[in-house]
Amino acid sequence: MKFEYLSKIHDLLNIIEHSENENMEKTVNVICEAIENKKSIYIFGASHAGILAQELYYRAGGLVLINPILPKSLMLDTSPITLTSKMEQLVGYGDVIASTIPFKPGDVLIVHSVSGRNAVGIEMAMSAKAKGVTIVGLTNVSYSKDVTSRHPSKKRLFEISDIVLDNHGEKGDACVCVNDDGLKVSPTSTVIGASILNSIMAEVVKKLIVDGMIVPPVFYSANIDGGAEKNKIVIDEFGDSIHYSY
Repeated sequence: MKFEYLSKIHDLLNIIEHSENENMEKTVNVICEAIENKKSIYIFGASHAGILAQELYYRAGGLVLINPILPKSLMLDTSPITLTSKMEQLVGYGDVIASTIPFKPGDVLIVHSVSGRNAVGIEMAMSAKAKGVTIVGLTNVSYSKDVTSRHPSKKRLFEISDIVLDNHGEKGDACVCVNDDGLKVSPTSTVIGASILNSIMAEVVKKLIVDGMIVPPVFYSANIDGGAEKNKIVIDEFGDSIHYSY
């Protein structure tokens, strides 16, 4: 059996490798600069887009400095789940969430939104940018250009971001057509987005080491002997840039 989805993912990864290299490198550089200047790194996404915020933080092999923004009403354990769709479209809610985050000039915020059209992500980006934060938007540019913004500004995420990372997926995200009516299944944004961001984080750490950082801000596995002790050294070194409980 040939799995069409795997072929689609392989094709997209090849496109990403050749088309997004420059903007991925820019992202590496701004994150490294922020870390070296003891600034903070944040990531935000609503509903399934928020999976990548959970992917990047508090895990073995991950950057200790990733601060996720995970509002309960926008996460997948919300009940009823349909509430998340209403909340991500609610004008003003992104500003409310952003007001609780200690954004400072020189920080970096990654905002993940596939369509890039909903108010919560747009407002999060706008609010942080107004405070001098560099915005990295992870989105689907062709999809976003084909829909209207749900924010009064009429802006979409790619139009607000300082750096745009394009996941190059299909409109609607799903990629495998299963009937003559055009019904598609199997979204690509999570696996492609995770691949983009983990690729960036790997290069961030490599660059920090080349730049002379003695204590790379990476979590060791707590299930490896000595891991907890090594993690404490990293936490002590970068504690001012960590805003989640530890």
